[in-house]
Amino acid sequence: MADTSEGKKPKQEAAPRFLVSSSPHLHDGQSVGGIMRLVIYALLPAALFSIYVFGLSAVRVIVLSVASSVVFEMLSQRVMKRTVRIGDWSAVLTGLLLALNLPSTSPWWLVVVGSFFAIVIAKQIYGGLGYNPFNPALVGRVVLLISFPVQMTARWIAPSKWGMEAVTTATPLGRIRESLMSQGSVDLHLTQQEWIDLLIGNRAGCLGEVSIVLLLAGGIFLIAKRVISWHTPVAFIGAVWIFTGIFHLIDPMKYADPSFHVITGGLFIGAFYMATDYVTSPITGRGMLIFGVGCGLITVVIRLFGAYPEGVSFAILLMNAATPLIDRFSRPAVFGARKRKAAAGG
Repeated sequence: MADTSEGKKPKQEAAPRFLVSSSPHLHDGQSVGGIMRLVIYALLPAALFSIYVFGLSAVRVIVLSVASSVVFEMLSQRVMKRTVRIGDWSAVLTGLLLALNLPSTSPWWLVVVGSFFAIVIAKQIYGGLGYNPFNPALVGRVVLLISFPVQMTARWIAPSKWGMEAVTTATPLGRIRESLMSQGSVDLHLTQQEWIDLLIGNRAGCLGEVSIVLLLAGGIFLIAKRVISWHTPVAFIGAVWIFTGIFHLIDPMKYADPSFHVITGGLFIGAFYMATDYVTSPITGRGMLIFGVGCGLITVVIRLFGAYPEGVSFAILLMNAATPLIDRFSRPAVFGARKRKAAAGG
């Protein structure tokens, strides 16, 4: 026991100069649940707009997709004897993204099947959040697109206030494909009002892909909050514009204007909300640029020469498979590696 009778303080051991611990060494205070909620907030304007133009059918698809995704997440984690983590909001986000990638006319069973593949097959079988090599919502959409093409591509409804007038029509990309197959040329003569309609969402399509303005606003919000980086969305959208522009210059009667390709289809929801997924996309700035350009190139190839009028989902999934290679190629050199290499060579 230390002697303190003469005012002397007990001697304390000096604090260690270095603390060794596992990563991460810096933390910005964000949690998984917090990030998921921010992405959901960014998607809410586009989701609410889809309800405005497609009516109660949009509500049915969104609610059913989110609810079934959460249920499948909980059940699969219990069956696999894992901690139930539905409180991290990842299943809610997956369900919302899947719903926004579906037509408003989707039957209930189609939505449930898509949720099952997104949560159980594409996510939980691989180990859960953080281990899935492919974007779960896109896996669900692509499985439905390949397995049930009629329900996914032939029942588009034209937008109307509160969805009161259910008029079947084709999507803009679908009309271009039909014109090219029937006439051998692209019948694209849009008025200024029609261009505005494409931007604000007055067109047929999946629930969440119609309003470019709201999707862009949500994407800028996520960049401002530093939830995502600008690299992948800018590279993705820019690549689509450049590559379709090249083909348009070669033959404008066969290939549509690049601006048309940018503001139609699922390019914006794919570029800002799915190609930027932390788990399935590169982690370096250079890798993100490569990833985005690759997504854009594959999207253009499928749109112009493939069997489907849209190629965003396939492009992102194919580039998800290439993510480990991109990370390996684009990773920065280890500190001191060049000096060691030079010394070894000398």
